[in-house]
Amino acid sequence: MNVDNQILIRSATSADRDAISTLYLSAFSKTERDPVAGLAIDLLSEGGVPETCSLVAEISGAIVGHVAFSPVWMESIPNWQGYLLAPLAVSPPRQKHGVGSSIVRHGIGELQSRGVQTLLVYGDPGYYGRFGFDARTAEPYWAPYPLQYAFGWQGLELNDLARIPGPNTIRCLPALMTPALW
Repeated sequence: MNVDNQILIRSATSADRDAISTLYLSAFSKTERDPVAGLAIDLLSEGGVPETCSLVAEISGAIVGHVAFSPVWMESIPNWQGYLLAPLAVSPPRQKHGVGSSIVRHGIGELQSRGVQTLLVYGDPGYYGRFGFDARTAEPYWAPYPLQYAFGWQGLELNDLARIPGPNTIRCLPALMTPALW
């Protein structure tokens, strides 16, 4: 890959709002793009501890990818540290060129360094399986709403953890507490 096509991954800032919104509007179907773009922007604005990890991928100064990792909780196990990967978008001309994989791997590394125990995702098992996500790992964790596609609920253990007894319903940030997203 030449220098012009190198991927720079960095934390997203409020100055990236318009570019992130435009990215989601171009990457998702007409029925999904507005709510998913809104979710990405809402998560970028979320404050709190632990904080949301929002990353952008740039090539030649242009934002071509974005991912958000937001904290989730379980009231029944207060010391557990979990995150949810959502949403993820890559500019259509840059899809299938490693941008999504690079930004997801970078985020996984960031969360591991923070001591996060479990990362959850609701998405295509064929795509997320390449990072080690699987349905069995997600079994003890229930999404906050019924899932339209239950096979897409997957987990990845990031740091050693005794098996969590389940089921435990996770709580998400307000931006994710919309049944239509699930």
